[in-house]
Amino acid sequence: MKTTRVQNFILFTLGKWFEEANKKIKDKPLKVSISKKTFIGLVKTAKFAKKQERALYKNLEILEKKKLINYKNKELELTKKGKDLYEDINKRIKPFFNVFKKLREESPIKYTRKVQTVFR
Repeated sequence: MKTTRVQNFILFTLGKWFEEANKKIKDKPLKVSISKKTFIGLVKTAKFAKKQERALYKNLEILEKKKLINYKNKELELTKKGKDLYEDINKRIKPFFNVFKKLREESPIKYTRKVQTVFR
């Protein structure tokens, strides 16, 4: 089953949240978990998506039906298939994020010898 752009976005958001949150406790024998309600609250609060709460629940249910995420013990987790898709999405967009990161770290002008300006 093919996933839509929105489903990929939700899966990527969940995967990236797990990745970043687990970095905070990497030296401990623990892993983070998140409930559907908390994840949807995070998406709404951080303004990652403008969808209504019910639409986000529906997208999570679809991802569950496609066996990309599991929902057990009231906690979300990526399945092996979901992790693979997350890694694929991450691999495709990472070069774009690297450009943003590099240009924010240092002045874009630093990378060129001559810079031209023109009147608008």
